[in-house]
Amino acid sequence: MPSHAPDQPVPTTPAASSAAGATDAPADAGDAPGATDATGPLGRERAHLAASRAALRAMRQDVEALDISDVTGNWVNAKILAGEIEVRIKALADLAGTPLFFGRLDYLHAPGVVAAEGAGGESFYIGRRHVHDAGGDPMVIDWRAPVSQPFYRASRVEPMDVRLRRRFGYTGGDLTAYEDEHLTDPAEADRSSKLLQSEIERPRVGPMRDIVATIQPEQDEIVRAGVGGTVCVQGAPGTGKTAVGLHRVAYLLYAHRERLARTGTLVIGPNASFLQYIEQVLPALGELQVKQATVDDLVAHVPVRGTDTAATARLKGDARMAEVLRRAVRSGISMPTEPVVVVRGSRRWRVPAYELEEIVREMADRDIRYGAAREALPQRIAHAVLVQMERSGEAPDDRVQDAVARNAAVKAAVKACWPPVDPAKTVLRLLSDPEFLASCADGLLSEQEQQVLLWAKPARGLASAKWSAADAVLVDEANDLVQRTGSLGHVVLDEAQDLSPMQYRAVGRRCSTGSATILGDLAQGTTPWATGSWAEALSHLGKPDARVEELTRGFRVPREVIAYASRLLPSIAPGLAPATSVRESPGALYVRPTAEDALDAAVVAACRESLGHEGSIGLIAADPRVPALAAALDAAGLPYLSPGEETSAAARLTLVPASLAKGLEYDYVVMDDPAAIVAAEPDERTGLRRLYVCLTRAVSGLTVLHCAPLPAALAAAG
Repeated sequence: MPSHAPDQPVPTTPAASSAAGATDAPADAGDAPGATDATGPLGRERAHLAASRAALRAMRQDVEALDISDVTGNWVNAKILAGEIEVRIKALADLAGTPLFFGRLDYLHAPGVVAAEGAGGESFYIGRRHVHDAGGDPMVIDWRAPVSQPFYRASRVEPMDVRLRRRFGYTGGDLTAYEDEHLTDPAEADRSSKLLQSEIERPRVGPMRDIVATIQPEQDEIVRAGVGGTVCVQGAPGTGKTAVGLHRVAYLLYAHRERLARTGTLVIGPNASFLQYIEQVLPALGELQVKQATVDDLVAHVPVRGTDTAATARLKGDARMAEVLRRAVRSGISMPTEPVVVVRGSRRWRVPAYELEEIVREMADRDIRYGAAREALPQRIAHAVLVQMERSGEAPDDRVQDAVARNAAVKAAVKACWPPVDPAKTVLRLLSDPEFLASCADGLLSEQEQQVLLWAKPARGLASAKWSAADAVLVDEANDLVQRTGSLGHVVLDEAQDLSPMQYRAVGRRCSTGSATILGDLAQGTTPWATGSWAEALSHLGKPDARVEELTRGFRVPREVIAYASRLLPSIAPGLAPATSVRESPGALYVRPTAEDALDAAVVAACRESLGHEGSIGLIAADPRVPALAAALDAAGLPYLSPGEETSAAARLTLVPASLAKGLEYDYVVMDDPAAIVAAEPDERTGLRRLYVCLTRAVSGLTVLHCAPLPAALAAAG
């Protein structure tokens, strides 16, 4: 990969400062004259960047100047069109500090065209969005377009008709370097990309970045998978699974915009802090309409004011609860014992009890939603009356059937044999009434399990009930049994390994007619009910045929750190292979014992030391230790943020409770007492998994301080 340096260094890593190359120069160009002036290769690329930004501004101004006063028939259409224009204007924003394009492809032949002998190819700049000039000719191609795919997948073995692939290096939004690969030149050595490595290792200050410039071939295959199928990604720490999932959403919205605009998309994360961390990725890719939520947000039918023990929460999340709830919702169905007599004018029409029973049994056997069956039942009874009318020589129409369905006698019969059901009241009764629970759980839950489920102090009503998060999921299940939950076109579920079977069912309902991208790592399951296998999880989700992909090549966590954390794998996920890392960072790992009374001071000193480096710093500690460390940082005059708050050049240290560390990443991590992190969890396996998560949050360096002995699985030789 030929390279030479422009005058301006790239302020990322020392290796990147020399990562620049030129298509216009031979492979051994070195410091070729004109490489950095306005007429040289770098100068011409900067000129194209400036022209592209000007073209993007013109595109935005054209939309802002649209006059829709004469093209809408009424105020409703005008409002809708104005909203679409506003979204379009936002999508055309030129984000400060975000490179407009990050690569260039020079094809041997024009894509899709059979070139004549001697005909040249075409060049395309690859970026975050499409930009065209005043004549409509493309200046930047969207990374999701088919013509951009070789940027991620072309290789010397399979060049995909690409003569040259150029990567660009940036300082903020300024182009400062470039690097070339001549994929069809057998004389050029195959080398790793310094700019690519620099971009991966660039310090993290602020929210999560997109990875669009650094997507690897195995990641690109997942990103561009079709919208019709569900993909499950088992990804070790640092493999970019979250970013892959978000980029998949952006790709699907590009490739199937009309379909997904109609059906909707949703990203589900583990907590609000995590959603704040990732929220800027999709806007940076030009996508503004993707909603984000936690599982708790999805099932917020009742206010959550209570908590469960781990054993109770595990049982409430058990898949058997789905059948318990189905029985509870349908417990009021009873067979009619009296006929229905409908009076119309001077005539009386009688539907005998045995015929009513046949109708009710048929509705019950069909196992359709309780509410849908209740709405259909009056019409079925009315139809039986109309059959009698037709036999007597009358010719009733649909209006007559609707009138009969609304008859007081019919409505009374429906209420008696198929009474209305309130989902929340049903769950409340199930958790408060031992006899009702026993009847619904017979053959499913043992007496001991039923005692675990029952509230110690039953609530008097819905208003006084202290619902837990697991209770809210049960209410959501009951709600779906009564009335079908609406389905979206595509759902991304991150940190999926932590969900209970009932939570999987809640998510699955939101994509029952759509597709999903499931992201997670079995080794990072930190709930007592964490799934044991993806096959089990996907079955509960309603997507048993989903394709499972595994990402094991890490780009974020240094090799020394991931090897240290992987010591825990035999104890927490014996079936998983240890992750590998492409990054070597000598001296990235420090493990320091200290006295108990000196631990706080040692942690503060380690934070000061880490702040001497560029980038973000995360101080991760067991949740009970957070108040003491906060006081120590305050006393030392070190300002700190809470998880989810955006880091900046002036505030780079975040104090992170271990329970909120999942999904976050920091350039340097200081870890407080691993044994305390394990001890804070309800069982050892969950504690060791929590520790594995915390150990793998570091991008450049990890310092572990401990006063108690390290957990045996971690202290053991690797």
